[in-house]
Amino acid sequence: MPWSKLKDSDNKTNAGTSPKRFPRRSRHGERIIEGIITANGLIAIVVLVGVLFLLLRTGLPVFSHTPPWEFFFGTRWYPVSEPPTFGIMPFFVSTLWVAGISTLIAIPLGVGCAAYLAEVAPAHVREAVKPIIELLAGVPSVVMGFIGLALLSPYVQSLFNLNTGLSGLTAAIMLSLMSLPIIVSVSEDALNAVPHSFREASYALGATKWETIIHVCIPGAISGIAASIMLGVGRAIGETMTVLMVAGGALAVPASPTDPMMPMTAAIASGIGNAVRGGPQYQALFAIGIVLFIMTLFVNLIADRVLERQKRKFART
Repeated sequence: MPWSKLKDSDNKTNAGTSPKRFPRRSRHGERIIEGIITANGLIAIVVLVGVLFLLLRTGLPVFSHTPPWEFFFGTRWYPVSEPPTFGIMPFFVSTLWVAGISTLIAIPLGVGCAAYLAEVAPAHVREAVKPIIELLAGVPSVVMGFIGLALLSPYVQSLFNLNTGLSGLTAAIMLSLMSLPIIVSVSEDALNAVPHSFREASYALGATKWETIIHVCIPGAISGIAASIMLGVGRAIGETMTVLMVAGGALAVPASPTDPMMPMTAAIASGIGNAVRGGPQYQALFAIGIVLFIMTLFVNLIADRVLERQKRKFART
């Protein structure tokens, strides 16, 4: 049969039949879920902006009677003197010491533990260890402070031959223990989300299990690992009760991690009860809160920059 006649017969056959129409699925449920997610995002933004507005409104007036240079770089904190003196350099340096050491301890231990649980540990070991790690995340900070006072502080004092074991090193070790559960849990979930085909391709190319973990699994889960590190560093910077109990509470600029020190969170917690509402000390403590807010934001920006650089790197390869 010629092609033109065959085409005409097909057209006549299709003309008498209407195309099958599938019923459209209702999207009301999806729209409700999208609305809930959007509302949650807007609420988070509103709360964040509200906290920043409260900090700025209450903390910025301190610079009307204390110059910014003296506030940020001064080494004396005398709120009851006449006139009062507010210099946060001891608190700022103490925060850097405690947060930096705790991060250096927690990141390799946390990522290594997550890699072991996700890639190496047998199923029965994983099922036994994972609940213990998650249980550690629920221990109150005041209990961790008591553990630091009773167990870790005497050990640090005898090991370094110090006058007191209440120091920034003790606080940093306790903060690293408090950050570990977050880093381990989130990093393990990220490693488990890496497709198994990546591992199989690595083994097919002759890589060992260790090389696969280092060069395939961890880079493939870098976004989740970066998020876990961000959360861990944020926990170290913002923790209050533990550092208030075991850091030592000294008002001098610390020269080494074994010196007693007072991070910014401990300074706020110890001084807010004695500050007159709306007074100079009250405003200075809120100004310290502004500095903490900026530090946390700076950590998040650094993590985002590192994450974007890693994404571009692996996109090129």
